[in-house]
Amino acid sequence: MRIYKMLGSALLVLVMMASCGPSENEMTLTGNVAGLKKGTLLLQKIEGESLVTIDSVKVLGDSHFSFSEKIESPEVYYLYVRLESGKLLDTRLPFFAEAAPINIETTLKNFAVDAVITGSTNQELLDEYYAITKRYTDKNIEYIAEAFKADINKKDSLKTALEEQQIRVLKGKYLASVNYALKHNDNEVAPYIMLSQTDEGNIKYLDTVYNMLTKRIKESSYGVELDEYIKLRKGESKQ
Repeated sequence: MRIYKMLGSALLVLVMMASCGPSENEMTLTGNVAGLKKGTLLLQKIEGESLVTIDSVKVLGDSHFSFSEKIESPEVYYLYVRLESGKLLDTRLPFFAEAAPINIETTLKNFAVDAVITGSTNQELLDEYYAITKRYTDKNIEYIAEAFKADINKKDSLKTALEEQQIRVLKGKYLASVNYALKHNDNEVAPYIMLSQTDEGNIKYLDTVYNMLTKRIKESSYGVELDEYIKLRKGESKQ
């Protein structure tokens, strides 16, 4: 009988240890904001059409931080700083949250620009996507500036030529986005990228990307949102 009681106690301890362990849907977010002595870090996400704070942690001397959050489906979250004075930084730090240990190292001075994010597969893919499309973004900014100067100097033909070049650059960026999403159709970053390109979104390409998504990604938050957006666009075209 005593042996059975000992075995039962041991089993109970194991069960309690398992229940206290990290959930398979849990994100453990750790990091450091160098230069932040006192203030509050806010963890935020978009719900509906609003950006809401889902958790916060006070910083008092030690600039290291940690959050633990249940992630039903990988999506973009934001870190935001409220200084001790109550003033909010102008910049939010976006990152692709997922159920994994994620680390963010950054500085208070250049909160978003200096951020080094590790541990998130979708974030790594998103960073790669931004690197690929940077040349299109830079060229588009260059054409906008030159077209503005041409407009001021009343050089209408030059302005028109620059605007045509700008259209070609934006089309090139959109096709690069489509190809990247198709290549990574088993990652939540794929529908996210297409949703971020809605201004240039061609329904044919949106449909193509959505149909090539894996079943798991179609059922993710961004997969469902992309499906709803496509249906909305198709409905508008019939009116």
